Amino acid sequence: MKQKHEEIAEAIQKMAVKLLATSPTGEGMCLIGGFRYRFLDQSCRVSLDLDYHWPGDLEKKQSQVLSLFSKKLLPLVKERLGFDGNVSAATGPDAESSFVKTVDVAVWSADSVPGRITIPVDITRIMCIDKPVVRTVDGVVYLSASDTDMVESKVVAVFARLKVEERDIVDVFLFKDKIAADSAERLRRKFAELPLADSAIEATIKSINGNRSLHVRNIDGIVADQIDSSAAANIRKAGGGDMIFRQVMDLLKNLLRLAM
Repeated sequence: MKQKHEEIAEAIQKMAVKLLATSPTGEGMCLIGGFRYRFLDQSCRVSLDLDYHWPGDLEKKQSQVLSLFSKKLLPLVKERLGFDGNVSAATGPDAESSFVKTVDVAVWSADSVPGRITIPVDITRIMCIDKPVVRTVDGVVYLSASDTDMVESKVVAVFARLKVEERDIVDVFLFKDKIAADSAERLRRKFAELPLADSAIEATIKSINGNRSLHVRNIDGIVADQIDSSAAANIRKAGGGDMIFRQVMDLLKNLLRLAM
């Protein structure tokens, strides 16, 4: 059931990103986040949401995406997968954030297999030093942040979120080879723009280390639930969540020592 849920969600994600990449609504929207890694970089980690960087008015773009998905994505999903669905602006406390606006794409089948699937589409901003890049899949041009801005955004997220999300740590581990020689200086500039004070960064590092066992356990859960089976098996053989935690923390400490 879990695999079927992921396969259906991923099929809908691919429809959604292609629709945005080929529609005026999607012009200038940069595909980022976990699904960017999954779709454009063949990441072994499944991501059940979509993330876009948009430098303009987030609420206006949210409205445009909602309209596009209502008119074109839902009929595509019905035609190709046989699912009914609806598209709505996210509600609740998180929806009041001025830093992210979310469109929820929900689909379901009449026989309730695999039940209701909801795919959040987050429209936000990340700090980008490089120009956007284009990547192609089957002749379709997708706009995205550079590889370096992408992995740096995951580093920034570790410190900028209200709560540490272990998926950021996993993605840093998977794409740490994209850290550039000058990433420490680039991160210094990004932390200053947030702003993130040295004391706040140090406090986060201390807190992460103080909760090591919790983070390792959650990373192991991500490996079990979100990583392709063969890759997950290899990760476990190499030390599992503890290995990922140790490598990423060593990387962060080195970067931050140079950036602070």
